[in-house]
Amino acid sequence: MKDKIDLRIEERDTLHLKVCSVLRKAILKGDFKPGERLVQSELAESMGVSRMPIREALRKLETEGLVSLEPHKGAIIKPIKMEDIIEIYELRSFLESKAVELSVEHLTKDEINQLEDLVNEMSTAKSIDAFVESNIIFHKLLIKHCHWTRLTTFIETLWNGFPQETPQIISGQLEKSNVEHQEILQVVKNKDSKKASSLISAHISRTGSELVARLKENQN
Repeated sequence: MKDKIDLRIEERDTLHLKVCSVLRKAILKGDFKPGERLVQSELAESMGVSRMPIREALRKLETEGLVSLEPHKGAIIKPIKMEDIIEIYELRSFLESKAVELSVEHLTKDEINQLEDLVNEMSTAKSIDAFVESNIIFHKLLIKHCHWTRLTTFIETLWNGFPQETPQIISGQLEKSNVEHQEILQVVKNKDSKKASSLISAHISRTGSELVARLKENQN
């Protein structure tokens, strides 16, 4: 009985995250417009799920600033503020570059081999979801040995929402990221923490600039 309970909880948690990802992509691509109301029953029917994962997904999207949950109205799409995205990516560029600088020289041989495997997985990924999964692990492994806990906690909060979805929005993001990841990997192999810090900063800044440009196009 215990095993069945654990399995159901795991499936439910996975489902609401998948629902959240689908809705987030639609919002960022402009499929839903600012001020538009999301009706839980309609979303549940169109996505073939119950209302529970829809509710959980909408609560998460509210914490990311993409929707507003209003009494008697439900979830309302919030305007995407370009200054928020600029702030997120400038902070990520600054903070992750420092975390990488502090971490790289302490990466073990096995961890560097894992980074290389992840780069290869991203370059041969058959789907965007597969790329995104490897990309998240790659970035987190790069800063694994940064022991400034406040810094890594802040970076984790900045990863909510926009970073995972950029391959869905930016044209050519996979190809550009694969080239940049290869460059980062090479300097990490040489334990060049300063160069790795510079490359990760440029990688994040480039992504942020292109994301802002694309979202502005979607809003026009």
